[in-house]
Amino acid sequence: MEVRVNPTRMELNRLKKRLKMAERGHKLLKDKRDELIRQFLILVRKNKELREEIEKELSGAFAQFLLARAVMPSVILEEALMYPTKKLCLEIHKQNIMSVYAPKFTWVEEESTQGEESSIYPYGFVETTAELDSSIETLSAVLSRLMELAEVEKAVQLLAEEIEKTRRRVNALEYVLIPKLAETLKYISMKLDENERGALTRLMKIKDVVRAKM
Repeated sequence: MEVRVNPTRMELNRLKKRLKMAERGHKLLKDKRDELIRQFLILVRKNKELREEIEKELSGAFAQFLLARAVMPSVILEEALMYPTKKLCLEIHKQNIMSVYAPKFTWVEEESTQGEESSIYPYGFVETTAELDSSIETLSAVLSRLMELAEVEKAVQLLAEEIEKTRRRVNALEYVLIPKLAETLKYISMKLDENERGALTRLMKIKDVVRAKM
């Protein structure tokens, strides 16, 4: 590697401080990367468990819905599900995970405007089936965990991106900047030692010349 630098004591001291700072930054970034990976693995396991549970419940709900669809006339089924009884108001906040700002969802279910507490079922029970009731009940119950799953999956995505950025910075310090600074310091030290030896040799020659004239 070609080194172009002014080999002076001032430059040597400046580069020593820079190398010390780079090594400290490298250690901090490695610690951050390790903690990010730890948090990432925790969320990945949580994401896997949530997804498996939710997919199992949703599969059951969809199976019940298909049974209801097979039994009920399509017109009655469409009318039963035409008007929702509740409205979901979603708010998105931020949660800090190792300087990664992942979304945090909070939501409120607003009742119907009729002044009375509404049911989760947007229909009467005369012309509908128990399978449709079961499907609606499961979907209503799983909503909160769907929101949680969305939070976790987005956090996993953001952490993965941050881990990759941190990994590149760690590698840049470890394999590029720190070795380059160390090589430059070695070069300056060798040049300074060479200059000192040259100066000492000149002084000795001058001393010999002075003694020869006396």
